[in-house]
Amino acid sequence: MATNPTPARAGRREWTALAVLMLPLLLVSMDVSVLYFAVPAINADLEPTGTQQLWIFDIYAFVLAGLLMTMGSLGDRVGRRRLLLCGAAAFGAASLTAAYADSAELLIAARAVLGIGGATLMPSTLALVRTLFRDAGQRATAIGIWSGVMVAGIALGSVLSGLLVEFFWWGSVFLVNLPAMALLLVLAPVLIPESRDPRPGRFDLLSVPLSLAAVLPVVYGLKEIPSEGVHVEYVASLAVGLVFAALFVRRQRTAASPLISPALFRGSRGFAPAVVLNLVSSFAMMGSAYYTTQYLQSVLGKSAMEAALWALLPSVLIGCAAPVATALVRRGTDRAYVVAGGFAVAACGYGLLLLADTDALWTVLAGAGVLAWGAVVVGSQLTDLALGSAPAEKAGAASSLLETGQEFGGALGMAVLGSVGTAVYRDEMPAGAPDAARETLGGALAAAGHLPSPAADALASAARSAFTSGMHVAALAGAGILLAAAGLGAWALRAQGAPPPDPRSSNAGGAEFVPVGSSPSGV
Repeated sequence: MATNPTPARAGRREWTALAVLMLPLLLVSMDVSVLYFAVPAINADLEPTGTQQLWIFDIYAFVLAGLLMTMGSLGDRVGRRRLLLCGAAAFGAASLTAAYADSAELLIAARAVLGIGGATLMPSTLALVRTLFRDAGQRATAIGIWSGVMVAGIALGSVLSGLLVEFFWWGSVFLVNLPAMALLLVLAPVLIPESRDPRPGRFDLLSVPLSLAAVLPVVYGLKEIPSEGVHVEYVASLAVGLVFAALFVRRQRTAASPLISPALFRGSRGFAPAVVLNLVSSFAMMGSAYYTTQYLQSVLGKSAMEAALWALLPSVLIGCAAPVATALVRRGTDRAYVVAGGFAVAACGYGLLLLADTDALWTVLAGAGVLAWGAVVVGSQLTDLALGSAPAEKAGAASSLLETGQEFGGALGMAVLGSVGTAVYRDEMPAGAPDAARETLGGALAAAGHLPSPAADALASAARSAFTSGMHVAALAGAGILLAAAGLGAWALRAQGAPPPDPRSSNAGGAEFVPVGSSPSGV
């Protein structure tokens, strides 16, 4: 296999390929939230049971999280572009099936296939960025774009859902995937070179069920605890997942060709801290989103569509976060300090939430925006560090591990901070309030709707105040965790702070993996 001691800089073709890769990434991240406003219309049309409704909404995220590691490792073996194209075809076919599903069972099955497709697309896009951009400075810029698109997709999904359901039928939220997937299938073979691990070893089939059994119960338990409370079945689910996680780790340490090679962690001191700190960044983002979305709708009383549109405002700040971080590192600022600064900025976002009362729209939006800005700074730098320190032939496995950590972090953020706020809410609600009102803010507002005006107003006001107090305590906990992460990042990454080379330099130094079927230039 040829090597090139001076990796060529990417040209117009590679940057065009990056734009093509952003299409599936945007759609996969949008599908996490695209059903927010479509659920009422689906309920009216398909009449699912309560359990079926939950699975329609949740099956996509569960399958996505459970298969990320499997698909990342598979892409390293069969070829990342090949897996990307297979995933795009599956995603498009499942989108078409979901759009015209005539039963809840068919829609659930289609959403599960969408999750499988998404699990192939996400690590493939990031791994291909690693192989397309072999100059460290350009790779940092490309990964910054990747991070921004992923975060923006989650924010745009709910708004797009609301707009489409407002003017079309609910199936239109899936049909928007088809043109982008068709374009990807046409352009990817032309613009994106194939790449794979030249010596992958046998695919370890036993690791696949072990990874699923580790990820799915943990994600399920963490997802249910914020809304349903700490119950035995959810704690048992977490325990089962952790047992299988231990078995999965043991398998990776002993298998001849593991799904996730332990060499990823031994090869660089930066990889493991990057994965862990990236998990904390996702923890902060989703923990904040748990409160801000409810605050906009239930505390301020805005409709779902109004809340989604207002929630877009914090995303405006995200666009400049990754470029600023990349520029700082490129100019010589130690990456450890950039990451620590990003965590500190995100902690300030939680600090703004501490100042919010029951009528503080702009304070909450500012807090969410500042927090998101800091989290994207952190995420872009840690993603670049992890991929840059991982061997290029293991880019798919490295990408999938980062993304699995993000899924865990998001679920953990909602579970931990959600449970903290719920405990405060229940403690502050009046003792004579109805049981449903003492459980959740939504339950209190529903109960208030059945009371005469003075009592209804009093109950709703008490519930909104209790929720805001819970948000304050959760924000305080979140800020503390982020400040601790800032200190950990400054310490753990202190030897990883060398900036990437100036983009005008063509010499990034070191041998580099050359994509399969490509010239040394990568085209």
